[in-house]
Amino acid sequence: MAKLYYDKDADLAPLQERTIGIVGYGIQGSAQAQNLRDSGLNVIVAELPDCPAWEAAQKDGFEVRPAGDVAAEADVIALLTQDHVAAIVYRNEVAQHLGEGHALAFSHGFNIHYNQIVPPESVDVFMVAPKGPGSLVRQLYEQGGGVPALFAVYQDHTGKARDLALAYARGLGATRAGVLETTFAEETETDLFGEQAVLCGGVTELIKASFDTLVEAGYQPELAYFECCHELYLIVRMIYQNGIQGMRKRVSDTAEYGDMTRGPRVIDERVRAEMRKLLAEVRDGSFAREWITENQAGRPMHTRLEALGEEHLIEKVGAELRKMMPFIQES
Repeated sequence: MAKLYYDKDADLAPLQERTIGIVGYGIQGSAQAQNLRDSGLNVIVAELPDCPAWEAAQKDGFEVRPAGDVAAEADVIALLTQDHVAAIVYRNEVAQHLGEGHALAFSHGFNIHYNQIVPPESVDVFMVAPKGPGSLVRQLYEQGGGVPALFAVYQDHTGKARDLALAYARGLGATRAGVLETTFAEETETDLFGEQAVLCGGVTELIKASFDTLVEAGYQPELAYFECCHELYLIVRMIYQNGIQGMRKRVSDTAEYGDMTRGPRVIDERVRAEMRKLLAEVRDGSFAREWITENQAGRPMHTRLEALGEEHLIEKVGAELRKMMPFIQES
């Protein structure tokens, strides 16, 4: 069983005399900045002038500056922009301000692992990756809890990078729930694979394929939406709280039998072989190169596929049904 680290294993002291610069006040950046500040640490924020995120940071009581100014003052710089932006911000605004003993922090290993950012040897490089969205990172912190996280050290110039990472995790509230040590490579590869095979790609295609199967067979689209999309939340919540076997104990025996006998026919050996291909593309860097090239070209495929997704019948039916269920948004 892997070791988890908690509050007793982490001390805020390594960060208490330092200035943390949060570059990017998005969903994750805003949560981390507020949690670190509320943990008693000195935090400044970088954003694009006059953008909504700049205004949000000011409203939340932060001193907000352009990234170059923050990088010049901070000695721990957390790059929390989106993956395809981080390398540009680093080259243009951050790199020239990194000095001896400074630290560079990430919440995802993409740019380090795929060599989009190559930091100087004179700085510490670490990662703390909460296993949940920024909104939950903030919400659970305010409630006295925390979201579990991964932490890793890529470069330990000062010999104190691991202590910095654990201190950062504690500042986020993650050590209240437990943090697991990993590597930049392991975090990046498992994160991308999970998004593609299950959390985003696999789930959304399974929902649409099952919805299409029912509609093509003549069933009402509204019924198909309820059965193949709406109720998924209830099943996922049971798995989240109780595990797969715990979920099976909480559904009917008919549903459990159908799960165990028909599930392997949906996720068969061909699907498992395709998953292994997805993982290979993540590990050899071909997916990363494709995504980097896609952004450099102006996102033609991303834009086209996003538009196609918007036109799918399940989106139109779902939007109408959700209007009739205001309790969904309230919860």
